[in-house]
Amino acid sequence: MNSKELLGELLGTFILVLFGCGSVAVAVLFGEYTGIFQIGMAWGVGVMLAIYLTRYLSCAHLNPAVTVGMVISKRMSARKLPGYLGAQLIGAIIAGFTIYLLFSPSIAAYESTHGIVRGTTDSMLTAKMFGEYYAIPGGTAVVSMPLAIAAETFGTFLLVLFIFALTEGCNVGRPSDALAPVFIGLTVASIIFLIAPLTQAGLNPARDFGPRLVAWMMGWGSAAFPDSNGGFFWVYILGPVIGGVFAAYFFVYVVEPVMKKESRSCDCDK
Repeated sequence: MNSKELLGELLGTFILVLFGCGSVAVAVLFGEYTGIFQIGMAWGVGVMLAIYLTRYLSCAHLNPAVTVGMVISKRMSARKLPGYLGAQLIGAIIAGFTIYLLFSPSIAAYESTHGIVRGTTDSMLTAKMFGEYYAIPGGTAVVSMPLAIAAETFGTFLLVLFIFALTEGCNVGRPSDALAPVFIGLTVASIIFLIAPLTQAGLNPARDFGPRLVAWMMGWGSAAFPDSNGGFFWVYILGPVIGGVFAAYFFVYVVEPVMKKESRSCDCDK
């Protein structure tokens, strides 16, 4: 992996996490976002801008699940996998620290106002600015770990499937290369609208683990993790990776052969 690709994955993941987790922080601390639509669109715009910024430096995967899917589908050499994953994680960690530095005084004020002691179970209410949770004390959603794993797997499956569909030449209905990042961003936003009430819609192991690690180091400790049963790993790391693998196989062995066979313009009269 050359330095250009390393920079692209690090910088792109940094931008994605900075804008996305930053919007969650603003919503939690200041109440500036009043619904899932606004936060979902903030994530979508962050993804779109990150891809536009870096897609000619690297392949702008910005997500370990996407990278694994590309390796599985033989779109990328497996020897590049460690470099891509490392760069993505580093970018996410730097973004997590940046968010913490920007909002640290506001976080402390919020904790003081609401009687939250950092590191306790109640501090999950602020830790969710960094890593995702499928079960928050006092929350209305009832989500078991198996359901959370399924939701993250399915959401990431959809994301990686659409990335293939929006960028592969065999799909004659895809948008132009100039517009593909817009539609990928809209895909992320749409998936967030669907599954965020269940799991906060991680869809990206680097996006989850990097900032979560920052929260753990900055005083949240065990509260930075969803439960004592390894839920963060099963739900937010393994689930998305499995979703990316399933999407790659589904596209390569089911969708792509049909697209290549029927690679012609749509004609509704036939």
